[in-house]
Amino acid sequence: MERIDQEVRNCLDVIKKGGIILYPTDTVWGIGCDATNANAVDKVYQLKKREESKALICLVSNFKMLEQYVEEVPETAYDILKYAKKPTTIIYDKPVHIAENLVSDDESLGIRVVRDTFCSELIKKLKRPLVSTSANVSGQPTPQSFDQITPQILKGVDYVVNLQRSKKSPRPSAIIKLSNNGQVKVIRK
Repeated sequence: MERIDQEVRNCLDVIKKGGIILYPTDTVWGIGCDATNANAVDKVYQLKKREESKALICLVSNFKMLEQYVEEVPETAYDILKYAKKPTTIIYDKPVHIAENLVSDDESLGIRVVRDTFCSELIKKLKRPLVSTSANVSGQPTPQSFDQITPQILKGVDYVVNLQRSKKSPRPSAIIKLSNNGQVKVIRK
């Protein structure tokens, strides 16, 4: 746990200065920053060479934090997350208190409640959601392990977390869109 605490401190130093990090998540390695800092979010888009019209997702540490950043969390979301067997990102309508360049044109945002110890500790200490997007340039394959991350990404971040580098993650999270009108759409299983 001491090593996790040190890595959390290192990340907080970078994130609070508007920097971006490369870090292990509960799925694949991610590029992240403070989800409330529009300038930091811009840096992530630039590094990934991704159009702003293609939304990024955020990670939160628990349901209480989720409720602070979504105007109305549909009841269905709690059931889906409670019974999900794998990490699941839900796209919610009307996110609030978040960098505007993270919000989709349809006023929605994908948010995942993490179960990973490192991510959870980092987000709790940051006291804000963390951007999470796969550690690759847009259009390139998603790295399934740390050693598949390209030098361009490694050099483009301000800090690389020194944990879980041998972990293999064959797939990103499931994605479900939950509209406030009750509509449910599975985007990625």
